[in-house]
This record gives sequence, structure tokens and C-alpha cells, in this order.
Amino acid sequence: MTASTVTQPTDAELVLGWQQGDEAAASLLVARHAAAVGRFLASRGAPEADLDDLVQEVLIKAFRHAESWRGEGAFRGWLYRIAANLLTDRHRRNAGRIYLEVADHDRVETANPETEMVADETASALQRGLASLARLQREVFLLRVEQGLDYAEIATALDTTVGAARVHYHHAVKRLKEMLG
Repeated sequence: MTASTVTQPTDAELVLGWQQGDEAAASLLVARHAAAVGRFLASRGAPEADLDDLVQEVLIKAFRHAESWRGEGAFRGWLYRIAANLLTDRHRRNAGRIYLEVADHDRVETANPETEMVADETASALQRGLASLARLQREVFLLRVEQGLDYAEIATALDTTVGAARVHYHHAVKRLKEMLG
């Protein structure tokens, strides 16, 4: 006796199901992608206290405009693009102010003051380096390093080409190495 394998529906099948009134399809899409969208938003500087609301807003926008996703790219990449646009709009409304939270687990705990000082200097230099990068270089770098996205997903999220994503990443890495080296 062999166990039959249960295949999960694709995102395209779930979107179509939702458009046809299947609420369970929408629930499965949310379960499948909400956490990743939250991590994406957090990596882009969204305040932790606002993450749940922002994720919900991204998903609501996606469901309202589901017909605009033609299934050409990854659904998650499309969600990332919505999230990036949402943060851009929010950034404009806040007149460019960015709020960053530092959690206790982000702090270096060490008994060696010299090691702590070097870590602080490196972190500061990295932050300065990231801030000095062109917007697309910074975004591509963070999506690649923090989110582990491949270039196709990055291209979808940032509404650019795979080649451009590779070039932006290459230039970001080169510039950061120069600044930190």
C-alpha cells in the first residue's frame, strides 16, 4: 500500500478560487504568504508595532486588485511590490522620516569592551554605507541578503528586470566593500 501524495494548489489556482468566491482559498493564500510579507516589511524598516496592520493592508490591496496579477511572476513577488509601494507611500506621508526600533536581541552582548567597540564601529559603518547607496541598490541588497530572495523575485518586487537587479546588487556589494575595507 502506498501513501498518496497530496498536492497543494498553486497560488494561481487559489487566486482564481478566491475570485470565484472560495473564502478558503483566500485563507490559504494568507496563511502561505503573510509571514513572508511581514519579514519583507520589517526588512524595509517598517516599525514592528505596525507590522500586523501593514501586512493586513497589503493583503487587502492584493485581494481588491487580484485581477491585476496575471500570474506571470511569483505571487509573493507581486505582494512584495504592493508592500514596497505601500511603504513608499507611507514614507512620503511621513515627509521622509524613518523610524527604526532596536530590540534587545539586536544588541551585542559581550564582556570584551574592545570587541564591542569594533562591532559598534562596523555596524555604524555598515549603516552609513547602506544609507549612502542609491535607493535601488539598497533595496536589492537588503532583499537579497536579509530576505534571501533570488533575482527574479527581487525584480518582481521592485518592478525592474532580473538583469537590473543583478547589476544593482553587484554595485551595492562593491560600494559597501570599498566603504568597509
